[in-house]
Amino acid sequence: MAFPRRGLIRAKPAPVSGPGFGEMFAALPVAVLVIDPDGRIAHANAACELLLNHSETAMAGQPYDAVLLPPDDYADRRDGRGFAAYDVEIEAVRGARIRVDFVETSVADHPGWRIVTLHHAPRRAAHGGDRSAGARAAVGAAAMLAHEIKNPLSGIRGAAQLLGMGGGSEGPELTQLITTEVDRIAALIDRMQDFTDTRPLKLAPTNVYPLLDHARRVALAGFARGMVIEERFDPSLPPVLIDPDAFLQVMLNLLKNAAEVLVGLAQPRITLSTAYRHGMSVSTGQGRPRQPLPIEILVMDNGPGAPEDIAEHLFEPFVSGKPEGKGLGLPLVEKLVRDMGGIIQYSRERTGHNESTVFRILLPRASK
Repeated sequence: MAFPRRGLIRAKPAPVSGPGFGEMFAALPVAVLVIDPDGRIAHANAACELLLNHSETAMAGQPYDAVLLPPDDYADRRDGRGFAAYDVEIEAVRGARIRVDFVETSVADHPGWRIVTLHHAPRRAAHGGDRSAGARAAVGAAAMLAHEIKNPLSGIRGAAQLLGMGGGSEGPELTQLITTEVDRIAALIDRMQDFTDTRPLKLAPTNVYPLLDHARRVALAGFARGMVIEERFDPSLPPVLIDPDAFLQVMLNLLKNAAEVLVGLAQPRITLSTAYRHGMSVSTGQGRPRQPLPIEILVMDNGPGAPEDIAEHLFEPFVSGKPEGKGLGLPLVEKLVRDMGGIIQYSRERTGHNESTVFRILLPRASK
């Protein structure tokens, strides 16, 4: 770490068996940037790399504001000693808008050196409190089930009454109506039961490219017919530790979501992208240790993105921005990715003047 000669931390040398400063800095669970007196980034830890979707190597030496735009009132309120802004949106160089608690402090005895911490801050509850995720799911489930089951049952009941009165020439048609509606209810229940399947997935070292190609061809032959699906692949991507069937289900679901929101756009475009993120390690759940997740797979589209009021709840069951949506697709995607040891994130990111919806999947690589 390129600190001044006097050093940033005055402390007795750590025992030989203990972690060094660099290891401790990298392991901090809070995103941290170190800024030198020239206003350039000297260091960024792993949590910061994940939050900003930018590697330390790429950020090092860059002007601070070329990587991260501080809060709007930063220049007016900063007094040279420190600055803090809570629950604010900032914009990263890659265009992602992030809600954080932003704290900047000066380093004592080292003029010009600063440390910036970015505490990821999910949107606060509205005044008067907000429903918990569990409560939202329960309310959503009740509403969805009332709509999806009550309506078919009404049709089944009417058809059965007509059959009871003789039915006549309409008998076969009424019988088919009953069969169709019962099958529709059964399919809905099957989808809900997917969440109760606790059997471990069959993880194996897998080349993802044949699976991505298959998902792309299925999409273009059906729900994404007439759209452009662009590929931006890292040719050196190593084998990934996944369940091939679960991975294919995840990709088809994300591609279908993207295609649905692009209907009616003049130039609909979906992009599949892969990359290897060296040093990327994250916690896959609260209280869990950090795990290396260097395999990045992106599904991007040039659509409008999720409505702002549900963007932070997309992976909760029964939350949907579609009028007829059931809110089961993305939660199932999140479950399958988590069962494969990875994570999935949603964001809106800007490249130049273009803004895209991005679903980012991070997965473990297979052992060498």
